[in-house]
Formats: sequence, structure tokens, C-alpha cells
Amino acid sequence: MGHSHVTSADIAIHGDHLDTSKVSKVKSVAFAVAVLGTVASVYLLFFGPEKTRGTYAYSWLFAFYLFFTLSIGGVFWTLLHNVINASWGISVRRVFENLGSTYPWVFLFSLPLFFPQVQQYLYEWMNIHRDAHGSVKEHLHHADHLLYNKHWFMNLPFWYGRGIFYFIGITLVIIGLRRLSTAQDTDPNPGTGRLLRARFHSTYTMVVFALTITFTGFDFLMGLDYKWFSTMWGVYLFAGTALNSMAVIILVTAWLKGRGHLRHVTGPEHFHIMGKLLFAFTVFWAYIAFSQFFLIWYAGITEETSYFLIRNTGNWNTAMIALVFGHFVVPFVVLLQAWLKKNPRTLSFMAAYTLAMHVLDHYLITIPERGISLGNIRPEVFGDIQVAIPGAFWGDLLAFATIGSAFLFFLIRALGQHSLYPNRDPRLLESANLSN
Repeated sequence: MGHSHVTSADIAIHGDHLDTSKVSKVKSVAFAVAVLGTVASVYLLFFGPEKTRGTYAYSWLFAFYLFFTLSIGGVFWTLLHNVINASWGISVRRVFENLGSTYPWVFLFSLPLFFPQVQQYLYEWMNIHRDAHGSVKEHLHHADHLLYNKHWFMNLPFWYGRGIFYFIGITLVIIGLRRLSTAQDTDPNPGTGRLLRARFHSTYTMVVFALTITFTGFDFLMGLDYKWFSTMWGVYLFAGTALNSMAVIILVTAWLKGRGHLRHVTGPEHFHIMGKLLFAFTVFWAYIAFSQFFLIWYAGITEETSYFLIRNTGNWNTAMIALVFGHFVVPFVVLLQAWLKKNPRTLSFMAAYTLAMHVLDHYLITIPERGISLGNIRPEVFGDIQVAIPGAFWGDLLAFATIGSAFLFFLIRALGQHSLYPNRDPRLLESANLSN
């Protein structure tokens, strides 16, 4: 048992607050890197040489969507926790909410993707639409019948409209639920009213989450090759999102625990459950990844197989094989150990490892398209179609450091705004005395 016999006397009346002065240096460095990186990125995306603009557009998309999955993953765990009325997660619910609260800020880094100057290198279908003379639909009917059949979905007004929905929808969801949760911390008579309201509002908004994680994957990633499609793409992205946002939650909780926070309210049993969730979604991700590959291989449809043909060419093939063993086999074997999942230090190591595999996964989703698409769109600038463009890797690192630093800054900022756990939640003692 983790925390037997915890009583209300063990719970701080005003909650547990992060001493922001002790993390101010990390926060300041993250902010500085984010600002300087953003300035440099604006130049590289809009004002640099064309070859740099084209290659860096893919770097930016890779980094943005990677951290987007972690932010929206925090929203998912908040919604799921409220919907299933789970008591075990009360002690760490605020970590879910704080991670989710970074979503609006992270989504702002998608703004360059809404400018034609950047879109022209990423989304060939948009170039076809913009180059059409007269009726776009009539032009497509004669020029590209495949794109013509997708016009109802892949048209510029609808694409921009969906982008606005992604930002407003999830932003309203997480801000509303987080405010409902934190308002309880200072309520002298908290009761269960807010818990029931949070549960109700988390039901229909789960649909908003499902639409967002699915269709952002279509619009931002699958749209890189408008001919390619996979019926399992949304589920694949969701599996990685749930898995790796839980990895972030484990790391944050272990870090807070190591600094003396969350005393009495979290223990080995909480880490055990989070470790089991990490294990479960590792298996789920592998199942979906294999199913997607198997269905595409079995059908042998040209428009579908292109995705794996590109990623099994040259050194990308080595990375794909590494992903299979690194993202599934290794964590599957290691996370089978119950003792490891109860130990914050060893579980944190596996969480960090899983995040590293998530980076590789999204790198393989986005970057292999760069040499293919740019060589097709602007061969006179980027050269003929090629497996990879030499020298572009440094841009990938810059984009990753820029958006990653911003993500870290807003996460630390959120952690310091309110109590680190809902100290007036009626079920807090039940969570603190968790046994599983």
C-alpha cells in the first residue's frame, strides 16, 4: 500500500504551491531560447533564401506537431479522468490540467502554417488550388481527378475554418475545466457541485478532442501528400498522444515529488497506475502501427504504399526498424516489471526513453516527405527528388529547441499558478490512500 492512514490533518489547508523562485532560472532560459528561436525561425520561414525557407518549413511542422500532441494529451487525460469519475487520479489531476493548459500557447506556433509563403512548400494541393484559373473544382475535374474527389474536404476555406475550430474548441475546453477545478481550492464549502459539472462538460467535449486529434493529423500531416491516405491515421496519432503525454505527466509528477511536493497525496501506487497506463498505450500504439502497416501492405494500393516506400528507402529504413524495436519491444519488456512501475526514478527513466521514441516517430512522419515534395515542387531550387536534403538537420534541431523551450516555459508557468493538487476535492483522501 502506498499511503495508508492519510487523514485530513496531513493535507495542507491552502494546498501545495511551487516555489517559483527556485525554478526561475530554468524558466528564464526556456523563455529566452523560445524568443530568440522564434525570431530566427520567422526569418528562416519568411525572409531567408528559398532553399532554407522550404527545408525549414518541414522542420517547423515536425516540431510543432510533436509538442502539440503532448499538450492536447494533457487535455485528453483531464477529460478522461473526469468522465470515468476516477478517484485514483485526484492527487495528480492538476498535473493533467496544467499540461493541457499549454495547448493554446503551443497551438500559436502553428500560425506560420497558415501563410501561403510556408504552405507552398508543404502542401502541394494548396498550390494546385491557388494556380487554378477560374473555378477550382472545374480545373481539378480536368487536371487531377483524385484531388477533385477530395475537394469537398481539401479546399482552402474549409481548411482554414477547421484550423480556427481546433484552436478555439480545445482552448475553451481546457480553460473552462481548469478554472472549474482551481476555483474549488479556495471555496470554503467545496462540495461535489463542481465535480459533477466537470464530469458533465467533459462528456461532449471529448468529441471535440477526438475531432481535433484526428483532423489535425489529416490537415497538417497527411496533407503533405494529398494522394496518400490511411483509415487508421487518426487512431495512430491518438495512441502516440495518449502514451507520451502520460510520459510527460510521470516526469512532472516525479520531479515535483523529488522537490518535496505532493507529499502524503502521491506514492508508489499512483506511479504504479501511471506506469500501467504507459505500458497499456505502448501496446496499443504497437497494435495500431502494425495494423496500419499490415492493411496497407495487404491491399497493395499505390496511393497507400507510398508512405512506407519512402520510409523504407535509404537510411530511413534503419530508423523505421529502430522505431519498431525501440518504441515497442524495449518498453514492453521493461515495463512488465511491477517494481519498476512503482519506483518514480526508474519509471521516469522509461518515460524519458518513451518520449525520445516519440520524437523519432514524428520525425519519420514528417521529415522523409521533405526531399520528395520539394524536389517535386521546385526542382530548380531544391534539386531532383531525393531521399534527404543535406544540411537540413540543423533546422530540425532549431525548431525543436524553439518550440520545446516554449512548451517547457508555459508548463512551468502553469505549475506555479495554483496548488499542485486539488486540496479541497472531497475525494482527495480516497486518492491519497490508494491501493491497487
